[in-house]
Amino acid sequence: MTDYVISVPVQPSLAVLGTDARFPVRRIYCIGRNYAEHAIEMGHDPDKEPPFFFQKNGDNIDDSGEFPYPPQSNNVHFEVEMIVALQSGGSNISKKDALQHVFGYGIGLDMTRRDLQGEMKKMGRPWEIGKAFERSAPMGPLLPAAQIGHIDQGTISLAVNGQICQEGDLNQMIWKVPEQISYLSEYYDIAAGDLIMSGTPAGVGPIQKADVMTCCVKGLPTLIVEVV
Repeated sequence: MTDYVISVPVQPSLAVLGTDARFPVRRIYCIGRNYAEHAIEMGHDPDKEPPFFFQKNGDNIDDSGEFPYPPQSNNVHFEVEMIVALQSGGSNISKKDALQHVFGYGIGLDMTRRDLQGEMKKMGRPWEIGKAFERSAPMGPLLPAAQIGHIDQGTISLAVNGQICQEGDLNQMIWKVPEQISYLSEYYDIAAGDLIMSGTPAGVGPIQKADVMTCCVKGLPTLIVEVV
């Protein structure tokens, strides 16, 4: 048994429907601007951009159903996404082999301090202060692909206090899940425990304290998160 000089940090994990066992999380890769209308609303041309990814930290995950409004920001946005959880990985994975590495799917939120992200963009600096802050990744439980198959179409939506703000279809992704896995594996040694947040449709916007966000992806358990 290894002797550590400090207490070992808690292993981030997600619930898996149908079992008491949990899915341990290693890394979180988030694809940017993966729906054309969202790319346009963010001021970009989706036809001229290769895929790009940024990261959140595993300990940004929160499955409590609450999102504490974060400090140092007055403009926090919701972004609903389908989560892809990997059970294996490697490097230079082909698109045709990519889905065999998927354990399952879930729903998550890429909460964003948009004002801080905007400041970083203007200065040409990394986005972490706007993206990778405490509890910035609310997530629901995973549903194994062995039970439901692989999801490549179906409605994805987010409502705030019952009013639909985001709505699209997973088949509108510019870069499909196999392409995301293959592309990532060209640059990283992706591995079991990695999550991919696969992009958000148009309609992102701000939240306020006491708002309730209801996040849906067809075939997956609904995620409900209250802003506190």
